[in-house]
Amino acid sequence: MRKTTLPKVETRLYIDGKWLEGMSGKEHEVINPATQEVIAKIAQAGETETKQAIEAAKRAFPAWRKLELAERVEILRKISSLLEEKADTLAKIMTIEQGKPLHEAKLEVLSGASTFLFAAEEARRLYGETIPAPNHHRYIVKKEPIGVVAAITPWNFPSGMATRKMAPALAAGNTLILKPSSDTPLSAIAVFEIFEEAGLPKGVANLVMGDSKVVGGVLTASDDVRKLTFTGSTAVGQKLFAQSGETLKKLSLELGGHAPFIVFDDADLDQAVEALVAAKFRNNGQVCVSPNRIFVDEKIQADFVEKLLARVKKLKIGNGLDEGVDVGPLIREDAIEKIDEQLTDAVNKGAKVLTGGGQLHGDEFDHGFFYQPTILDQVTQKMNIFYEETFGPVIPLIRFRTVEEAIEMANDCEFGLASYFFTKDVARVEEVSDALEYGMVGVNEIAISNPETPFGGVKHSGFGRENGHYGLEEYLQVKFINLKYRD
Repeated sequence: MRKTTLPKVETRLYIDGKWLEGMSGKEHEVINPATQEVIAKIAQAGETETKQAIEAAKRAFPAWRKLELAERVEILRKISSLLEEKADTLAKIMTIEQGKPLHEAKLEVLSGASTFLFAAEEARRLYGETIPAPNHHRYIVKKEPIGVVAAITPWNFPSGMATRKMAPALAAGNTLILKPSSDTPLSAIAVFEIFEEAGLPKGVANLVMGDSKVVGGVLTASDDVRKLTFTGSTAVGQKLFAQSGETLKKLSLELGGHAPFIVFDDADLDQAVEALVAAKFRNNGQVCVSPNRIFVDEKIQADFVEKLLARVKKLKIGNGLDEGVDVGPLIREDAIEKIDEQLTDAVNKGAKVLTGGGQLHGDEFDHGFFYQPTILDQVTQKMNIFYEETFGPVIPLIRFRTVEEAIEMANDCEFGLASYFFTKDVARVEEVSDALEYGMVGVNEIAISNPETPFGGVKHSGFGRENGHYGLEEYLQVKFINLKYRD
């Protein structure tokens, strides 16, 4: 097995503009999922360090809020430029700690650069309003930053999720504490190195790594933290929601997804197959908006499956650092166990595995968490995989006869994040997009995450929006001023 060389990156906490060791003697090992090598040992924060980060953010807030807007915008633009300039190095760090192919990692970094650039420019457009008032009065509505923001991010997009939260929070004039996933802290640390280089004032952004329960408990209990933004599982989101109730924080929760992907009988099948493979095997299916239930009109089922099988068999699986790799490893061994449990349940209830269906072995596969791209046919609502989110490379195929049946099955889900469908019928586009109970709908398209457009879900997928001007609004509060200027 070859040895992985990690680019130089910090391993310490970043609090009040200083790199700190954290809890004495406490470190967390970061594992490369493609090789199971220990690639770094990361400093850990406990209650004391987390409280220090909150205090630093609180102290820094008044000055950052009052900073001339042009100066704040210039710092954010500098961060965007540095992310773009260092994209290759940041992508390598991400691939080594997270597993996704290098080209996907670079696109994620560049997306973060675009997010910071958009937030910088949108900060100039946080307009208030003047409402018609009685004579000698002015009704003025102002938008102001909330204060100290806590952001908790997941491992599947360790750079993208962090930049998506931090860019609008900072642009709106808030200060923050970021708590990244323990599985993938290096990408977040690398972004904070860029903050330091860009001249972000001390205390404006702080980074703590550590036990999620301990750090999360301090953040939710603090009255000084006025906003919490979290991306992760619905179960954890529910706990944070309950904990934050004591301090009445403003919340944004981007939680689980179980996206339907509907292929109608008039769809362009080649286009639908390419889109499905691109969306499903991006980051090896470890994506909250990944298509997890594939509904195909029975009239085109045979043709669709034939094209899909041919396309999936062309995918190259391997270490994300290798050239030409389409699919990397899963993040941990327990991810493999969950997929195996879902497949066993489905097969026992009548589903058929058309390709794949198990962990990959042999050569370098034995050292990582690799799984075969899998197509599962004849899936029904009796199977766990129909209702449980699959964070992995599995395509479950479900047949339908009518538009109404497809919509009903697609909505038979507690989640409501992303959805997709393919058709050439304009009337059907309106009917189906209106009927789907999801925060986002892709029609003949899978690109539903953009810096300019709102991202978020409904039902058990959470609430609040990221990206676009909607994303910045999440980090603002509204103040009304009734001005009487003459008796």
